[in-house]
Amino acid sequence: MEHPMAGADKPRYPRIVRRQSPGEPVRLSWSALRPAELWNTFREYFGLSRRPPEPIDSPAALAAFLDERASYLAQTSLYGYLRTRAGMRYPELFDDDPFVAAINMAKWHVWLDCLSDIAVYAGSRLAQQAPRTMPQVRQMMAELLDGILAKAGTPDEAGEEFAAHAERVRRRVARTDWLAVGPDEAAFTESPSGLVRWAPVMDELKELDEAIVRNSVRFRWQEIRRDFARLVDPEAVLGSRGESG
Repeated sequence: MEHPMAGADKPRYPRIVRRQSPGEPVRLSWSALRPAELWNTFREYFGLSRRPPEPIDSPAALAAFLDERASYLAQTSLYGYLRTRAGMRYPELFDDDPFVAAINMAKWHVWLDCLSDIAVYAGSRLAQQAPRTMPQVRQMMAELLDGILAKAGTPDEAGEEFAAHAERVRRRVARTDWLAVGPDEAAFTESPSGLVRWAPVMDELKELDEAIVRNSVRFRWQEIRRDFARLVDPEAVLGSRGESG
């Protein structure tokens, strides 16, 4: 199956992630079992930090939603896949420096694919609400995406492909026909492929896992789509932009 990123260099750190063999001793590291970065993401997303969901009523609020939800989806899907594939040996992965480097690179690229999908979805929903505003939506989504990518910069741990990958995301958003994007899963084409491509798992195992991994990513987007529909105020987002412009 051809992936959207076919032709680009593969991730640098190929590694076999396998299940624990019967009778094999397990070396646990509780600090590694719950990486602080992932835990903080869980806390904020599920409201454990007591921060209520914020309405999406301005371009700034929309940008925050896109960035936060893309980060959440990227990290939970990546770590979830690795934990499932590694089984009881999952904690040991974070004691292996090359593997941690591979995870750090993967999470940035999966984030880009998630950001690409949620930006296309959100922009299409706004355009569908008010078709006459499509040129305004196109410009706004491009500007919001540029701001999010500028904030992220070019992380050293993301590898040499990050800048080129970010540019592909920009091109996708710039070329999107917002009124042609269907509802539900239609916009979410990059993130399932991105997780399969970038997860530091042996290719033979990815082939076995691919259908399940793709479906898992699609499933995770359902709650985020519901959040967007519940929180967004299209008139406020587009209206506040018109007033500021």
